[in-house]
Order: sequence, then structure tokens, then C-alpha cells
Amino acid sequence: MLQQFDERNQDLMVNINGTIVHRDNAGISPFDSLVQGGDGVWEGLRLYNGKIFKLVEHLVRLRNSAKALAFESIPSIESLIDEIRKTLEANGMVDGVHIRITLSRGVKITSGMDPRLNQSGPTLIILPEWKKPVYGRDGLTFITSSIRRFPPDCLDPKIHHNNLIQSIMAKIEANASGADAAMLLDRDGFIAEADGTHVFLVQNGVVITSSTDACPEGITRDTVIELCTRENIPCKVTRISTTDAYRADEMFCTGTMGELAAVTKLDGRTIGDGLPGALTQRLSALYGIETSTQGTSVL
Repeated sequence: MLQQFDERNQDLMVNINGTIVHRDNAGISPFDSLVQGGDGVWEGLRLYNGKIFKLVEHLVRLRNSAKALAFESIPSIESLIDEIRKTLEANGMVDGVHIRITLSRGVKITSGMDPRLNQSGPTLIILPEWKKPVYGRDGLTFITSSIRRFPPDCLDPKIHHNNLIQSIMAKIEANASGADAAMLLDRDGFIAEADGTHVFLVQNGVVITSSTDACPEGITRDTVIELCTRENIPCKVTRISTTDAYRADEMFCTGTMGELAAVTKLDGRTIGDGLPGALTQRLSALYGIETSTQGTSVL
């Protein structure tokens, strides 16, 4: 599941604090909080035919995360949408685009961790790329990582922050084992999420996903739960173990960058019959309809 470079992104224009510049000329100060300590929050968005799916929900989460980190200044939703629109227009983008929006605490007057050193306001970075969903549709292979997700009493996962070292370390393990991704457990040994996605199981026609005790609140995850409710598909949120996954009929993962994708192997076990399951395919199709008919117009 290694992403490939898209030649259309060779001359991307990116947005740094409202200024549109070529990707090769974009720069962040070495005194910025992102560089100093990963002190920032981020969101991934997808553009479908001029509309961004769940845009407001993503921006609310971005702002809430910044509030939790005590940012003194946070851009309004309206101003963020304006900057996203400006960036997309500069690139002539309408469809098939992933947007990463990052907000750091900003530039410090001198090197150090103390937030009081940040006296110039936040740094906003908007990076759009032509990017298809990154997950294969024939079935992914997962492993269980040795890395554990922090519980809320260590670092609350509701803060969608830029310190992603846990995910990176888990991905290193996945790469070393030849798997597509790694699944992380919580401190009690229950499934939290994968290194960049939320995890769902299907057992006896019931869709099951873990609680958000040790993983972020997922926008795509919430959408799948909403679809289950609307379509009268049984769904429950509970603690799930690796054994629950091993014996599941189906398994899939969700995320904005890759939408929905089946997981057909975990830790050397074949999940179900080893093929994307019927309910996984149904929910994937429903999600596709949702993204093509809903969303906030930005162009």
C-alpha cells in the first residue's frame, strides 16, 4: 500500500498563512511549533466534484483540537473555508483531490517548548494533492503492532494532533513484515485502530467497531455508523480483541484518505473467506453515494 507520486502534483501551489506559493518555494520557520515539538493539529479532507465531504465536521474537529491545546488564536470556520477555496482555485482542482490542512501554534520568539514563546499567532498550511483513494480494494493485509495507543489519561485521542510517532513506529513494523498496515491495541489489549484508519468487524450480520477510548473520533467512522443506522444494519460500538477479528466474517478499515477498504488477512490469519465481504462492499457503495451527493460546495 505504498503511495505513488502523481505527476500532476509536480507544480502544486500550496497555501502558507494565506499566501499561495509553489510547493518548491514553500517554507516553514525552524522556530515554528511544528518543527520544535509537533505542536499542531490537522485534518484530511476529500474533494468530490467541487464539494468537500463533511467539511464543517472536519473543521469543527480541527478547531476543537486547537482549543484543547490552548491555542490563543484560532481561525474561524469561514476563514478556513475561504483559504481552502483560494488554494483549490489556484490549482484548478475540482475532483479527486485530498487536502491536508494543518494549524500550528505558530512561530516562537526563541527555541523552546513554552507556549508563551509563541507570540505571532498560528501558522496555517493547506496542502491539496491530486490523490485517488490509497487503499487497495482486493483486500489488505494487517498485522498487530507492538505499539500501544495512549489512553486518555496519558494523551487524550480526541486531540487530533500532529505528533504521529506512534503511527509511524507501527507503520515501520508493518513495512518490515510486508503488511499493508499495522493495528494498534490500547493499554488493556483491545483494538484501538490501525496506524491511519479505524477498524470495523462484521460478525453474523452485525457491524462492530471499537470505542474511541484510545483512538481519535473518526469522521469516516461516524459516517459508516450513520449509514448503518439509516439502512437498518445492526451496528454496535464495544471493546473488541484480536481474537474477535480473527474469527470475524468480515473486516474493513475506514479513513478520509482511503475511504472504505476490506482487510482480508490479519497476523497470518485469513479473515472470512479471504475476499471483501458482502456487507463491506455494500457499505463501501453506500459511502460512495454519500460522497457524491453530499458535501459543502467550495468552488
